[in-house]
Order: sequence, then structure tokens, then C-alpha cells
Amino acid sequence: MITNKKILITGGGGFIGTALAEKLAKHNEVVLLDRNFERNSFTFSDLKSDKNIRLVEADILDVPEVASVAQDAHVVVHTAAILGVQEVIHNTSYTLEVNYTGTSNLLKAVSSSSGCERLVYLSTSEIFGGDAFRVTENGRAVLSSIQDARWCYGIGKLAAEQLAFGYFREKGLPVVVIRPFNIFGPGRIGDHVILRFILNALRNEDLEVYGDGTQIRAWCYIDDFCDALLRCIEVEGAVGQAFNIGNSLNTLTIYDLAKKVVSLCGSKSKIVFKALDFTDIDIRVPNTSKARDILGFVAEIELEEGLSRTIEWFKKYANEISSLIS
Repeated sequence: MITNKKILITGGGGFIGTALAEKLAKHNEVVLLDRNFERNSFTFSDLKSDKNIRLVEADILDVPEVASVAQDAHVVVHTAAILGVQEVIHNTSYTLEVNYTGTSNLLKAVSSSSGCERLVYLSTSEIFGGDAFRVTENGRAVLSSIQDARWCYGIGKLAAEQLAFGYFREKGLPVVVIRPFNIFGPGRIGDHVILRFILNALRNEDLEVYGDGTQIRAWCYIDDFCDALLRCIEVEGAVGQAFNIGNSLNTLTIYDLAKKVVSLCGSKSKIVFKALDFTDIDIRVPNTSKARDILGFVAEIELEEGLSRTIEWFKKYANEISSLIS
């Protein structure tokens, strides 16, 4: 158990940052850094009145502010990033600045202090490109066409990975890199397919599937993902390593996901197909044997159970979520 630590979580108002803070706040001082704490996952959490939570409203590109909160942290979990395919495509330069330069700012600040016991950096499975089936951590990173704006997200994350490992090798910074594979669950309100499917199914509206729906994803429930994150903070052998974190047992096509959501919601929605107007990923399924061997991590929540929990949460907050994403 992680206790009596000062923990900085960047992107602390987001889905993963908020979920992790909820698990750490009881026994630690947790500092959440984000541009705002409204219109994001933090809005729906119980952390607002927690005496062990401190909020810092700042951009990860704000060097003095980042330095002021990072230098005395025992543990840093860096989740801040630009997310969402459409957001990335329409804001490529800012995406690269946040995902790479923001990480550089944080690494500089943390490395200037001798008190950091662990820095966990959340990269992305997109470094493996559009065809990643049972890919291992040492699988080849794919740098796709520079003309395709979608890949600026993965390129920035991959470059930041190299930078983080440079700080580990050259300065001894205790870095761990995580590559998430499609995380879902209660609290995630940013634009993503499960949110769109559930909200539309609850309204008995059409579920839109891009392309022919045969794109394959492996879905990892947020509690399992946070378990892996906590192990990355605690396990000594994690330092200097990269880990794929996901749940390959929860693998299905997007079309099958839509059908499952309709069924679990008891919905009358129809599934319709929409032409792709952006580059999509055909298959994304992780090999997590390294996380099992070093971290002792094995995902436990089956897809149907995770979706049922998520649907119940969306039922509770459907009106509020709809107003935030409209």
C-alpha cells in the first residue's frame, strides 16, 4: 500500500487521473494539476471535499507552475495529454507541444529534485501504428505518413518516451512507461466510442459505426488499469521498463461492441454505418505477459460486467454528461 507520500498527477481532472486519485487520497497527499476541474471527470468525483486533495489549475506548458508542484513530489504520474482523434487532427501543433514539450517540462522539473521515488509516464498504444495484434513492448514502433495529422499524437508520445528513458539512463530518474490499450469505465466523459454508444442507446437513438465496424479493440476496465498503475508505483522491478496495459480477453469488433451495448441497455436503437473521414486503426490488442511477470498484473473485469457498471453510471449522470459534450 502506498502511504504518506506526496503524489502529483498531471491531467488530474481527467478520467485516469481522477480514478487514480480516488484510490490514493485516503493515505497520501495528492496534488492534481490540470487546466481546469470543470467539464471533465473530476466534476463527477467525490474528491472536491477531500482534505488530502489539492487542486492546481495550470497548463502543463506553464514551466514555473509545473516546477513549483513537481520538485517536492515523491511520486509523479503524468497523464496530461491532448486526447480524441478529432481534437488531435484539428490541433496538431498544440497536440505535439502538450504531449512532448509538456513532458519535457515535467522531466526537467522532477530531475532537479532528489526526492522523486517514481515517475510514471502514460504513453499510448498508438506508437504501434494501425495494426497491433498481441504486440509486445519490444514490438516495432510505426511512424506513419507525416501528411496524416492523426499520427501526430503517437509521434509526440513516442518521442516523449525516448526522452523519459533518456532521463532514466543518464540522470537515474526512476521512470516507468505505460502504454494503455483502450481504457473504459464510469467517469470517462471525453469523446470516445463507448460514451457515444451508451448515450445513444439510452435514448433509443441510432448508434453510428464508422466504416464497416470490423475494427478490433481490447477493452480494459478502469479499476484494472488503476491496479496496474499502482503496481508501477510500488514494484521496484518496474523502473526503467515499459508496459503494455490492457485486457486482451475483452477483444471484439466495434460492430459487436455496438450490439452488446444495445443489448445491455435494453435499447431499441439501430446500428448504422458511417463513412470514415479519418485514418482509423484496424486492430489493437496487447500482449501483457511482461506486466504479468514483473508487476503481477492480470486484468480481472470482464467486458460485460464493466459495460454494465458503466451503463449504470451513465444512467445516473446522463443529463449532466449530455450538457457537457453538446
